[in-house]
Amino acid sequence: MITQNKEQNKNKTVFVAMSGGVDSSVVAGMIKEQGYNTIGGTMCFNISHTGDSKPSCCGVAGIEDARRAAQVLDIPHYVFNFADVIDEKIIGNFTDEYMNGRTPNPCVQCNQHLKFGALYQKVKSLGADYLATGHYSKIHYSPAQKRFELKKGNDPYKDQSYFLYSMHKDTLPSILFPLGDLTKTEVRELARKYGLPNAEKPGSQDICFVPSSGYKTFLENRLGKENMVPGPFKDEEGNVLGEHKGIAYYTIGQRDKLGLSLGRPVYVYKIEKETNTVYVGDESRLYADGLIARRMNFVSADAPFKNLKVKVRIRYNQPELSAYVTSLDKGSVEVRFENPQKSVTPGQSVVFYEGDVVLAGGIIDHPVFDRQPTTTVA
Repeated sequence: MITQNKEQNKNKTVFVAMSGGVDSSVVAGMIKEQGYNTIGGTMCFNISHTGDSKPSCCGVAGIEDARRAAQVLDIPHYVFNFADVIDEKIIGNFTDEYMNGRTPNPCVQCNQHLKFGALYQKVKSLGADYLATGHYSKIHYSPAQKRFELKKGNDPYKDQSYFLYSMHKDTLPSILFPLGDLTKTEVRELARKYGLPNAEKPGSQDICFVPSSGYKTFLENRLGKENMVPGPFKDEEGNVLGEHKGIAYYTIGQRDKLGLSLGRPVYVYKIEKETNTVYVGDESRLYADGLIARRMNFVSADAPFKNLKVKVRIRYNQPELSAYVTSLDKGSVEVRFENPQKSVTPGQSVVFYEGDVVLAGGIIDHPVFDRQPTTTVA
């Protein structure tokens, strides 16, 4: 954690992951102001294969913005090439999930494998005591639980804890999130105080490796349009209603751009990879009673869960939902909502909270549509 003892801090080295944005640049300023030996590091990779160009947190523009911020702060700045990691762990997963009829969240994978995986290991090998990032979240030590816990950021509009559940719990003591107690307005005020050239730079909500023309263009350029195999649209009774362009082009809850003229609105409620079928129906088909999640990570809790009442999010920036969660076998869990929820999407993440603590999270495998008694683990 950041301390106020500058004399003590000067013996500690903090690498700051600087994307070129205002948040991570302010973090570098805060860390230096606290007296730490502060070093900036920017990740890069080649995005030329996307067939389109746009500003990227890991592209040329982001690197240059980070370099200028480091120069103003008078700290060293290095660039780390993680092209192989992002290609294999993040982009590979992104394309595989879409081709299997699922909707991935690459930010979760990036945090797990890149920022708090490859980058964390790199800076630790270079002698870092801590890695600091510009995430709006917090890490606190709980004396009661005798462990470090991941928590929500104070600003509910900027809280990024949903994307961080996949962090390894053993890295938490060596991670700093200085922005956890701040709002975006306060961060910009600090940026002006430090004289940062990117103080007014707008934030980015885009996926860094996806071109401005969208993820469909990215998939076509990477995999070849010929691999987008058309197949049938069907209703719940199995009637063929038309032909889709390839399951990678659709997601659960989608209504627009289906190319169907049925005289009534229909929504994608199931995508079946095995038969290359996209199922559509009325809005009521979207409401699920629960879900099964796999690839669980218990960042601030111990497994298993036994019919534990928690708050959950099934997508970023949605209100928390009341639910019961029970661990199954092979690292999976069953979630039962207190009230049916719309558009539970395979490939997205479900994250479990107890108050402001992030207990765990996993990847949604499939929704559950029938009310059955929850089976608890003995």
